[in-house]
Amino acid sequence: MRIWCLLLALGVCTGVVNSQDMCRQGHSGIPGNPGHNGLPGRDGRDGAKGDKGDAGEPGHPGGPGKDGMSGEKGEQGADGKVEAKGIKGDPGSRGPPGKHGPKGSVGPIGEKGLQGETGLEGQKGDKGDVGPMGPQGPTGTTGPLGPTGLTGPIGPIGKPGPKGEVGPMGSQGEPGVRGIRGWKGDRGEKGKIGESPVLPKSAFTVGLTVLSKFPPSDAPIKFDKILYNEFNHYNVATGKFMCHIAGVYYFTYHVTVFSRNVQVTLVKNGVKILHTKDGYMSSEDQASGGIVLQLKLGDEVWMQVTGGERFNGLFADEDDDTTFTGFLLFSSS
Repeated sequence: MRIWCLLLALGVCTGVVNSQDMCRQGHSGIPGNPGHNGLPGRDGRDGAKGDKGDAGEPGHPGGPGKDGMSGEKGEQGADGKVEAKGIKGDPGSRGPPGKHGPKGSVGPIGEKGLQGETGLEGQKGDKGDVGPMGPQGPTGTTGPLGPTGLTGPIGPIGKPGPKGEVGPMGSQGEPGVRGIRGWKGDRGEKGKIGESPVLPKSAFTVGLTVLSKFPPSDAPIKFDKILYNEFNHYNVATGKFMCHIAGVYYFTYHVTVFSRNVQVTLVKNGVKILHTKDGYMSSEDQASGGIVLQLKLGDEVWMQVTGGERFNGLFADEDDDTTFTGFLLFSSS
């Protein structure tokens, strides 16, 4: 009955759908009474047996069972008779292997072993090939000025130079042997008044500049600041004063000390005559010296630093001077 009602409902719905082109859809009808319950279906237990399922994963091993209760102590048996020793039985067969026990905990780290002996030195390997030439490195900074080299051997005598200018008048020679007195001559005419005699002159004053400060040691100091050198008796190129008029001279020097110690010497013909030393104390300092010398024609006098580069603290700038002065006191003629 329930199935028949369901088919009837399906038919009515189909007819309504097919007749949409002919007329309009009506209102829904009143729902019918529910149908009776259908007959029960067949019992599925008598169906065919299904395929065997896959084996499940093995279960975890169970924990050990509790120890059973001890049984009651049995009565002592009767003493048995001592019989002859039986024959030793054959060894039994090996039993199946037992199950793996649980993994043990990690043991403590053992003590460090002793250091082994040094092995024998290996054989020297073959020499490798020469590698390619590397790129050229950058140019290094200019190093400090090296010390003055030793004086080289005297070269061969050069060709005679051009004729020089007439030199100054030499000193008066010694008087000659007195000659025989001659006859008294006639009285001559009165002469004119002569000129006053020319006094010999020689003097200079020179100094250092910013370019020539801290001069090299063990060499004539070349003073390039000319304060007075009218007769050119001081040679700027060599740093030496040359005597052109024999006589007695006075030489003096005044130096400014800065940056390092100072040790200067006044030298005559290669012999050190006068020494002056001053220690640098963190600010500018001054030192000076003076001496009177007897000079002959051609004698040379100059100043130089002694004691190495640590003692060449001769300084000069716009406000500080280092000077060298010499002048003739009187001639020997």
